[in-house]
Amino acid sequence: MACYGDRMSFRPLAVVSAVILAAAFVRGQTIAPAALGPFPKFDRVTEKAGIDFQLDSGSPAREFIIESNSAGVVALDYDNDGWIDLYFVNGSTVERLESGQKSRGNRLYRNNHDGTFSDVTDRTGTRGNGDWAFGGCAGDVDNNGFDDLFVTTYGRDVLLLNNGNGTFRDVSRAWGIESPGRWHSGCAFGDYDRDGDLDLYVSNYAQFTVAASRAMPYYRDRDPKAPFTQPGPDKYPTTPHEFYENTGRGRFVDASVRTGITRATTKSKSVPGAYGFGVVWGDYDNDGDLDIYVASDTTANLLFRNNGDRTFTDVAASAGAAVDADGRSQAGMGVDMADYDNDGRLDLAVTNFAEDHFTIYHNEGNGTFADVSKRAGLMPAPYLGWGAQFVDLDHDGLLDLVTVNGHVNPSVQMGARAGRRAGYRQRPLIFHQVAGGLFREVGLAAGQAFGDVYSSRGLAVADLNNDGQMDLVFANQEEKPAVLLNRGVPGHWLTVKLKATQSNRSAIGARVTLKAGGLTQLREVKSGGSFLSQSDLRVHFGLGTSSSLEALTVRWPSGRTSVEHPTSVDQILTITEPAR
Repeated sequence: MACYGDRMSFRPLAVVSAVILAAAFVRGQTIAPAALGPFPKFDRVTEKAGIDFQLDSGSPAREFIIESNSAGVVALDYDNDGWIDLYFVNGSTVERLESGQKSRGNRLYRNNHDGTFSDVTDRTGTRGNGDWAFGGCAGDVDNNGFDDLFVTTYGRDVLLLNNGNGTFRDVSRAWGIESPGRWHSGCAFGDYDRDGDLDLYVSNYAQFTVAASRAMPYYRDRDPKAPFTQPGPDKYPTTPHEFYENTGRGRFVDASVRTGITRATTKSKSVPGAYGFGVVWGDYDNDGDLDIYVASDTTANLLFRNNGDRTFTDVAASAGAAVDADGRSQAGMGVDMADYDNDGRLDLAVTNFAEDHFTIYHNEGNGTFADVSKRAGLMPAPYLGWGAQFVDLDHDGLLDLVTVNGHVNPSVQMGARAGRRAGYRQRPLIFHQVAGGLFREVGLAAGQAFGDVYSSRGLAVADLNNDGQMDLVFANQEEKPAVLLNRGVPGHWLTVKLKATQSNRSAIGARVTLKAGGLTQLREVKSGGSFLSQSDLRVHFGLGTSSSLEALTVRWPSGRTSVEHPTSVDQILTITEPAR
């Protein structure tokens, strides 16, 4: 467990280890560029690209927990022109909440295909409903061939249906999905019953009110000279999470109780409840249907195994994915699910609170996971992680792990000046996979954009300029987002865009297996993940020096399988689901 104010439960030896390794991280000890070999540099191009969005999220003092946790970013191709656009969700302020004022709203930026973006928010109707927004996800819920947007809020959630003509309309109430009066955080789409319609998981955080927070005593951080700071989530009751089944007839129905989600996330004598954040779907047990993993802040993480009968069972504890190797509940923020070691099984990554380790759960192939964080190289550090994504940045066929970071408590800057902490604003990290399952942090070798510090939350990964290099977008508090272009290294690649006809049109849940250069790589099309964000729905493979492909297989959500025989690499390949 990590600390928000007075929360702390490290063992003494763990504290010593954390301090030693934290000092190394603060000093910037990473693999030197010469020792690392070719690795891409990233250029920050936010202003050049015309992205002028700035997140609202309370006051600089961060006196209330609601001010610390927004917000996310969604990468999607809303107009089907083959170029990824960016949607930033926006928070608000406590003053606006108390006075009943609306927020300034979310922003949609259209990709102009020339390295710039245009703000098309008003003409597309995507500003939202004015409630304090936290996260977003995208998927084609009505199967008209255009991806729609869902936004979580402290208030009434928003479903923006894509009309297919460059505009959206708010259908939240008509589709039965507003769920007013809750603090909604993460979201992700997936077709749990394989009926061709996207269903939706929404994680909820805490039962927060400004009045209740004002009545609570504030707490000091570990430094007795530090200012008081906000009460942590454990001072508030948890809220059951929500699961919505798509009827295929222009409406969602709340299936939280029937599917078992309510039972698993409602606090009781046997269930601690869950302060839910990042959500991701994936078929971790290779049985053909999608499961769900949820990162939880200070409570055990959740792993919902799909039972194949329109119900889920939380098996996180028995599967070894609820807590870390020492049996501790961590403070989970962001999450991703991917096959990082090319063994054909989906693994998990979770970012956690400061002075704890980020966690990698390796899929053992027998329905269980092992916390391999230590042997993978993710040692304790002073960074407080949020967004996380597995991605092959250097096209070597091995997935790296990117995290964005930033503290919730401005008073930690005092410790940073004394050399004890990473600070309130923190640099992003790249855990480069240097061998099978072994990672080394190399961020400072990736250019000045990774030496700069931010108060980051959401992270999306996307090929913004269609050059085959995976770019990064950070949603930052108190400043503009960071849009980082990957300048690339030598190496071949393949990006696959799936167009479903029998499955959900976004092909979310489809599995692509590629054999090339002696490696077999697996990717799944996934919604959500990271921290309250969503990345490019196209799947990307690094091929290294291999200029030919041996085999490419797609397992569609419908259960159909197609085998492709592409003849060239270094391309964006579109594959359409066969009718039979």
